Amino acid sequence: MKMPNREIIAELRREYPKGTRVELIRMEDVQAPPAGTQGTVRGVDATGSLLVRWDNGSSLNVIYGEDAVRKVDAVRTICYGKERVWPSRKEAMDFFWQGVCATEGSEQDRYLTIFQKLKEGWNVCSDD
Repeated sequence: MKMPNREIIAELRREYPKGTRVELIRMEDVQAPPAGTQGTVRGVDATGSLLVRWDNGSSLNVIYGEDAVRKVDAVRTICYGKERVWPSRKEAMDFFWQGVCATEGSEQDRYLTIFQKLKEGWNVCSDD
């Protein structure tokens, strides 16, 4: 297997920043999670492998050029210290926009901060 160059690794790090949700399509390892398992990217190493914390507890890396994953539109929000994973960005944006419209003051500011981060494409959005 050919090792990816620096440009490819940089692109992988842009495409899969920490917090990106992925779904496993294929992994050639007897200890691999089942196809369809979702997880959260913890980073990209110097070989181009995705470091993933799988939802089933596994932490096997996704090997560049061998294994396959797809990005999931899920996002994670942290508001008032409570973490929540949303199945879609749209669902999270709808919730936080309703919060902006239904509140005022510092609570409205929290909802607006998260809404703006979601709109900008962040995968992990907090109210700070």
